[in-house]
Formats: sequence, C-alpha cells, structure tokens
Amino acid sequence: MISLETPLLSMEDAQAAARPLRDTRPKLSVQDVSKWFRTRRDTVQALDSVSLDVNDGEFVCLVGPSGCGKSTLLNLIAGLDRADQGHIVADGQEVTEPGPDRLVMFQESALFPWLDVLGNVTFGLGRKHNLPKAARHDVAMSYLRLVGLERFAHANVHELSGGMRQRVALARSLAPNPRMLLMDEPFAALDAMTREQLYGDLQSICQARKKTVVFVTHNVREAVCLGDRVVLFSPHPGRVREQFTIDLPRPRDINAVELAAHASEITAALRRHAQPRAAEEVA
Repeated sequence: MISLETPLLSMEDAQAAARPLRDTRPKLSVQDVSKWFRTRRDTVQALDSVSLDVNDGEFVCLVGPSGCGKSTLLNLIAGLDRADQGHIVADGQEVTEPGPDRLVMFQESALFPWLDVLGNVTFGLGRKHNLPKAARHDVAMSYLRLVGLERFAHANVHELSGGMRQRVALARSLAPNPRMLLMDEPFAALDAMTREQLYGDLQSICQARKKTVVFVTHNVREAVCLGDRVVLFSPHPGRVREQFTIDLPRPRDINAVELAAHASEITAALRRHAQPRAAEEVA
C-alpha cells in the first residue's frame, strides 16, 4: 500500500524513468584471449590473455613489433579464426564467424580485376538482399564520390594507381555500412604523399560516419595521426603493455610537432618493453 506521505514523481522524473537505459557496453570487448599456432614441429603462442575494450565510434590503433600478434587479433575480431581461450564480443554478440557488421581492409586492395571500379564497390553490397539494384548503384556511387573517385567509376582496376586502388577498397569496405571497420596496415605499401592524403580522407570519413575502427600498423606516427587511442603490444607472445590516449584535435597532420611528441613517447615505451625480452633471449 502506498502511504499518503509518499511523494509522487514529478513529470520530469517520470519521463526520465520511462526512458530506456543508455547502453554503456563497449562496441567490442576482447576478453582474456589467447591463441596458439601448432605445427608438426612446434607450438607457438601468438597471444597471451589479451583484453581490450573499444567504444562505439572510437578509432583504436594496435602498434607493436613484427610477431606481436596484432594481425592475429584482427583476424579473431573479424571471425576469420577462433581464439583458443577467451571470448570476443561485438555489439553484445560473441564473435564465432565473419559477418557484415565487421569488414576487413587488408594491406593489398584485393580488388577483382574482371570488374570495373563501380563493380568492385557494388560487389560489397551483394549481401544487402533488400536493396534493389538501382539503389546499390546509387550507394556505390555515393561512396566513390566520398573517396574522390566518382570520375573513375568505369575504369578498369589495372588502370589505377596503388593509392587509387586503396581508395576503391576503402569505398567497398564502407559501402555496406559495417558497424566496425578492421584495417590491417592498409597504407603500408603506398608512397608518403599518397599515405598523407589518405590519412586526411580517412579521418574525415570516420568523423562524418562515426565509424568504429580497429587499425593495425607498425608505424607509430601513423597510429598517433589516426587513433583516438594507441594500444601497445609486446611480442612472443603478444600482450597489451600500455595504452595511450591521443587527445589532439582533428584533422591531424602527420608532420605536426604536437603529434611527434606523442609518437616519441610511444616509441620510447615500445623500446622499453622490447628490452627485457631481448635480454631474456640473450641469457
């Protein structure tokens, strides 16, 4: 029974109580993940109890030396491989296989040479069964316009430069509107000027589209230029050692002095974590 002395909720309190609670779960949660690769001769542990949360709309860069398991972790998040221990949860669902909510962009553009530029971007929309053909064309063209390649819609892949191919690959990855974009050193093979242009393009696109991105790179400056957060891995087996929040305003110039200061701090940490392991191997 409600007492007459019990105060009634105000209209504002009643409206607040009726609103659905805000989902505070991370967009991606990597929980104590370990991974081994086994051959007839040897067993190698690639990842050791890696835990990492990524928030909605966050751009997180994974940095570390070769062999630290960055790409392995990206493949696990994509569902291209399975962890031996631990769990990976995306949007509240455990990752067990690849899905259209998590699209991967690799170092090589991996475009289909028998399709023109528009055909490659449209191909990425193939699983959108509720999207009519005309609508797929319009969506593909809008993303080619976004990466500055609208005029090259009917060009053949072999007619494009390396940077242009990566722009097409980026448009193809974005066109299905994935919840998460996974990028494995997509700019490593490009010349410096093309990379700098793509750094600006990627920042603009991700800000405008509010994309959640996990980006693997060996390049510390690249990580600081692009990332909201840089996660530092150490090798053999891969472990998360430190995390750095990059609070610089956007758009960022990779040659800026402020960016160089953050890069120097992360590079020093990278060397610091590599030294004990090197000492163990010498011993």
